[in-house]
Amino acid sequence: MSVIYFLVQQTMFFSIPLLIVALGGLFSERSGVVNIALEGIMVIGAFAGILFISLVQPALPGQPVLILAIVLSMLVGGIVSIAHAYAAIHMKADQVISGTAINMFAPAFAIYTARMIRTVQQIPFVNQFRIPSVPILGKMPILGQLFFTNTYITTFIGFGILALSWVLLYKTKFGLRLRACGEHPQAAESVGINVYKMRYIGVAISGMLAGLGGLVYVIPTSTNFNATVSGYGFLALAVLIFGQWKPLGVLASAFFFGLLKAVSSTYSGFEFLRALGLPGYTYKIMPYLVTLLALTFTSKNTQGPKSAGVPYDKSSS
Repeated sequence: MSVIYFLVQQTMFFSIPLLIVALGGLFSERSGVVNIALEGIMVIGAFAGILFISLVQPALPGQPVLILAIVLSMLVGGIVSIAHAYAAIHMKADQVISGTAINMFAPAFAIYTARMIRTVQQIPFVNQFRIPSVPILGKMPILGQLFFTNTYITTFIGFGILALSWVLLYKTKFGLRLRACGEHPQAAESVGINVYKMRYIGVAISGMLAGLGGLVYVIPTSTNFNATVSGYGFLALAVLIFGQWKPLGVLASAFFFGLLKAVSSTYSGFEFLRALGLPGYTYKIMPYLVTLLALTFTSKNTQGPKSAGVPYDKSSS
């Protein structure tokens, strides 16, 4: 039973950042802008948050510094995403090229800045953010052991973002307008919706969640940041597509791929996996191989926003 608890907890560590970043991509694409820059924004967000923690932690240890780092990562991610939004919305640039430029810029910027500040590119921090047991909830039978022990506040933030995303997209006027801009922007403009504004908001939300996702990925899995999030931004795009651009679909996809990632990182702790005698790299490539296969077999049935990736020109409406 302890093995199951361990696997579930590890799955949560890998699934929550995927969930948050994929939901970010959901807001952007629902507005009509494809955000290939999720990987780069994750790197920038993680860099800002971890650098802040590294510098401030000696004077302000514990959960408050993590909460401040979360706010900073979201703010920085939102600012970086505005560059992508401007290129895609106002400049009518190819959204893939614009996003790729940010993906190339982000790790180089993080490495250069880290070396300027610390002379080395790794940014260490002390992980004091793990919660051994949530009061009361941690004592629940089975569920307490699975979800409320050895956890992080970022886990609960992730589920909160999921619930808020569903409400915003499907239960508010804002969500209806956002989805309209990603499906039929000309029709949306004809009834008085500012398509440019809605797309800027969608991309900004996407950037904030991607920046947060970068920090959430690093905190439980490492004690230093080395200008990489291991391709999680691209994996989040796969989660978004596999989840059919719907919050609950994204949730299921994130936990599926998170489970594969957890197994690939902790396979040595499972006796039956060691007994198979497979090389370690077999487990390491499993999440990415399954991602390719899943997208290959489901791509024909995908139903993404009709106008995602298509620049909108007001003069033509």
